[in-house]
Amino acid sequence: MDNSKKIRLIQVAKEFKVGFNTLAEFLQRKGLQSDCQPTTPVSSDVYAILEKEFGRNRQSGNERNAVRERIQQKGSVSIAQENEEEQRGGNEAKEEFRGPKILGKIDLDAKGRKKPKPEAEAPKAEPVVEQPKQEAPKAEPKPERVVEQPKPEPKAEKPAEAKPNSVYRPQAPQLDGPKILGTMDVSNMVPGGKHKRKRLEKEKVNVAKEGKNAGKPQQGGNNKGGQQQPQQGGQQPQSKKQKKQQKQQPKPVVRPEVSDEEVSKQVKDTLARLTAKGTKSKGAKYRKEKRDEVRERMNEEIEREEMERSVLKVTEFVTVSELATMMSVSPMEVISACMNLGLMVSINQRLDAEALVVVAEEFGFTVEFVSVEIQEAIESDVDNEDELMARPPIVTVMGHVDHGKTSLLDNIRKTNVTAGEAGGITQHIGAYSVELNGQKITFLDTPGHEAFTAMRARGAKMTDVAIIIVAADDSVMPQTIEAINHASAAGVPMVFAINKMDKPQANADRIREQLSQMNILVEDWGGKYQCQEVSAKQGLNLDKLLEKVLLEAEVLELKANPNRKATGAVIESMLDKGRGYVATIMVQNGTLRVGDVLLSGTYTGRVKAMFDENGRKVIEAGPSTPVQVLGLNGAPQAGDTFNVMEDDRSAREIANKREQLQRMQGIMTQKHVTLDEIGRRIAIGSFKELNIIVKGDVDGSVEAMSGSLIKLSKETVQVNVIHSAVGQISESDVLLAAASNAIIVGFQVRPSAAARKAAEKEQIDIRLYSIIYDAINEIKDAIEGMLEPVMKEEIVCSTEVMETFKISKVGTVAGCIVREGKMQRNTPIRVIRDGIVIYTGKLGSLRRFKDDVKEVTVGQDCGLNIESYNDIKVGDIIEGYEQVEVKRK
Repeated sequence: MDNSKKIRLIQVAKEFKVGFNTLAEFLQRKGLQSDCQPTTPVSSDVYAILEKEFGRNRQSGNERNAVRERIQQKGSVSIAQENEEEQRGGNEAKEEFRGPKILGKIDLDAKGRKKPKPEAEAPKAEPVVEQPKQEAPKAEPKPERVVEQPKPEPKAEKPAEAKPNSVYRPQAPQLDGPKILGTMDVSNMVPGGKHKRKRLEKEKVNVAKEGKNAGKPQQGGNNKGGQQQPQQGGQQPQSKKQKKQQKQQPKPVVRPEVSDEEVSKQVKDTLARLTAKGTKSKGAKYRKEKRDEVRERMNEEIEREEMERSVLKVTEFVTVSELATMMSVSPMEVISACMNLGLMVSINQRLDAEALVVVAEEFGFTVEFVSVEIQEAIESDVDNEDELMARPPIVTVMGHVDHGKTSLLDNIRKTNVTAGEAGGITQHIGAYSVELNGQKITFLDTPGHEAFTAMRARGAKMTDVAIIIVAADDSVMPQTIEAINHASAAGVPMVFAINKMDKPQANADRIREQLSQMNILVEDWGGKYQCQEVSAKQGLNLDKLLEKVLLEAEVLELKANPNRKATGAVIESMLDKGRGYVATIMVQNGTLRVGDVLLSGTYTGRVKAMFDENGRKVIEAGPSTPVQVLGLNGAPQAGDTFNVMEDDRSAREIANKREQLQRMQGIMTQKHVTLDEIGRRIAIGSFKELNIIVKGDVDGSVEAMSGSLIKLSKETVQVNVIHSAVGQISESDVLLAAASNAIIVGFQVRPSAAARKAAEKEQIDIRLYSIIYDAINEIKDAIEGMLEPVMKEEIVCSTEVMETFKISKVGTVAGCIVREGKMQRNTPIRVIRDGIVIYTGKLGSLRRFKDDVKEVTVGQDCGLNIESYNDIKVGDIIEGYEQVEVKRK
């Protein structure tokens, strides 16, 4: 065995002509190999043992192979070669067959035989006699063999004339190759033709007939003695065939051109046959095709499911929270993605189509709007340039809380209304028109509190010019920055009003400096943004501010078509006890009239009455006009668009379709408890939920309240707003709260009498608020009360061991003095030695002098015993502690 080349166990088995199992059993029996595999390498020592045991099998096998090879060689070697080997070697047996023995020559002229006729048949016999003479010299080098025959009989064949001493050589006709019987015209034959089988049968019959006719002259060419006359090279029949071929020579055939399609098809078929793995039956091919079809169908279904999983089917009623649920991410991730894109949104704010597409792409999803067909069903008129007329600008006032937005608008309104009107700005309309030098301006007022982000975003979208108010005695605040971002995102020109200039601590340059840090340069500092210092209470420079606003509006060239159906947006909506659902809308294009069929969101209705900001009835409202509308069958959401339809039927159909889509959207965005969520709650250990029902006077306030409450959710306490709507608190709200174990929060609304009785019966908590700050703070306190308190350890006393005493049946007693705090009988203690805690337990006894006491104050000495512990030494510190619950915030 060569050591440089590894040999496997299976190769050893083949070499020794034994079975692999035999080798494996032998090695295991000898204890040489524990794990015998066919590929196990064999060492030289093991190989030597195997060769000693099974080597004889290899020798016997070699002998058998040698005999087998010799037999095969004998079968392949000719008899002549064997004879030559026998003559050379002389070692083979003489009894082997050496061919026919030559005993002598036959005299053909012996007596008793008839001589052939010399004259009559001599010409025919000449080729037979002369040809052997010519070929005799070629055959002389080879030893002739003559088979021993008995004495000739009288009826033997008569050979041709020969010399007296010549040797008889049997003659055979020379082979001339295949005989050409005729030619066949194959120009009209098409592979796989309809009558191919019949044509082939006819051709076989014709060939057979020609073969019979060609064989007749050969049978008559024998002599009388029956000896077959050989032909000289087949010259005579060859000449006939040549003549026949010349007669039957076909005309040249013009074959049709082969198209590229046929060539490609033949190539494909050939490749398919070449690449096919073996020949399979029809059943196997059918089963393979079925398996391939099933595999392709499953792959298509998987791809389609993955595509559907990455496609979000949404409507125009999708909020940030719903979008996060559909994408299985947290709302804060969606809000942060929006902030990175320059969108300031809240958790309960609805996103428009462009924002939905961009945000979904950030998370790897594509958006499909299922309400596109419904929107296309609403006919929109095309405006001609000749019909467009100038319209008043829509101006939105935005800024931080208490920076003077309402005071500014109130001053503008007082100076531009009739003297008979009383009161300030109507609380919930937030939009009105004023005139300045014969030109109208429409104002929108937005809240400044952080909860009203959605209102500021809607105001920035439906406005033409934005007034950003900043208090001169304050600074640029977070809501001011948010308002600037909203206006920039909407592409709205901004005019900055620096208010409260009448105060002594006012500093306008500081405001300009802070704005410049945000890359906003006013015109006074060489920028493009207009700026005006004003005083809302004193009415200082208000006219100059309005002139700058009108200048920005003139640059925009605002136009609209009043002679068409009205379109616009909903500013606010509420439920009035005496008038029903009231919606404040802004007409952006066209003219709205009393009696028009209005469609907004999922609600429809015919306009019964319209009121302006002063409460006066109006019959029609043109472009850029805010009005209050009565007649809708529900309270549309703030920010919804409205359209005027032809009739009630078409409006109701579209509203019903939208309602179905909204219901489907609610089902899709409904968040269920998953196994991961259950595992997270179990890991937390003290997870709790707070379900809230929010009712408010207007939709904007309800939206702001819901978003603010949802933001209060913590890791261990989750706030769920299960229902929110406008209107008073009804009995159905109380029943829903009882079923879901929720509390009811009312913002500037009151419960009905039936709802109050039902709440008392079901013991449902109803909280009523008029200020959003109070509601948020109380809910925050409630959440803190639901949080599990944290256990904190406090050290209450420290005692030093002065002396120790060992008492039988009691153990070690320590004489101590209290250094700090108060030592009590039931206080848990620790024994500290050299700053290391060596034991934690409780006191067995506490005495002062001979009396048992409950406590020992600082500076007093005492004797104590520690339960189940006696290894107390002088100098040890015995520390008392207790667990105190600390309220979480």
